[in-house]
This record gives sequence, structure tokens and C-alpha cells, in this order.
Amino acid sequence: MKALVHNRAVNRRRRKKLQQRLTEAAGWAGVERVVGLIRAGADPNTPGPGRSTPLYRASVQDRVDNVRVLLAAGADPNAESGTGEEGLPLCGAACWGHDRSVRVLLAAGADPNQREDNGSGRTAAQWAEAGGHRHTLELLTADHTATPGPTRRTTEAAGAR
Repeated sequence: MKALVHNRAVNRRRRKKLQQRLTEAAGWAGVERVVGLIRAGADPNTPGPGRSTPLYRASVQDRVDNVRVLLAAGADPNAESGTGEEGLPLCGAACWGHDRSVRVLLAAGADPNQREDNGSGRTAAQWAEAGGHRHTLELLTADHTATPGPTRRTTEAAGAR
């Protein structure tokens, strides 16, 4: 019985380390490392340290090959990451104008109208607009399903007129 409890604890620690490595690798390492960690058993949907998801990390760093691999392994493009400082992968990519990642996420079914912070935050189009990323905004609104809507900047500008 003691051996079984010990083995479960070891497996839990191993999975936790694997998730931590995947989350870190998604934002900084090459695609080979990410593939290796997934093959070793890391789950692309399980958050790592700080509740950060691997897909969010890859998206915000514009590691488009890692974004593709994570999505192919089943990562949810509409899952929020983190505890307030982060958010949706599409919003993270749009915020920084990472058009390649935005395209891949949209093709995988990321919802351009989904708001961060459990529905009370900005959409990807609002982030792109706020960051002045015109081309990213065009990608998000090209099919006319995403609308930037009012942001603090646009409502302040309207009030200044």
C-alpha cells in the first residue's frame, strides 16, 4: 500500500514538472521541444505555473509553429489563461499584432468575439484596435463577425470631440 501511495505521488510530481516544462517551452523553445513534451505525456490544455496555458504562452510570443502543434494536440483556442494578467490566446496575439498566430488561431476556431475575464474584458479586435495594429484588426473583422466595439480609448476620443 505504501508503494502505491509513493508511486502516485511520484507520478503527480512528474506530471506537474512536465506541464511546467511544456508551458515554458511553448513560449520560448523550438517546436521539437514542444512535440517531445507532448509525446512524453504533457497535456496542451493543462495550465502550468500561474495557471498559464501553453497555447497562451505560444500565442503571445508569436511562436506560430508551437501554436500549430499545440492546437493539433488538442489545445482549446478559446480557453483563458492565467489569473488576470493573461487571458485568451487570440487576445494575447492580437494585442501584440502577431498576425501569423492570429491567422492560425482563427483557422482553429478561436472566437474573435469572445471577451476575456470571463466575459467582462476586451475582445481580440478591441485589443488590436487599442494597440494600433490595423492589419491584425482587419484579419479579425474580415468576415464581419468580429467588431471592435467601444474601448476606453475610442470612447474617450468620442467624448473629446
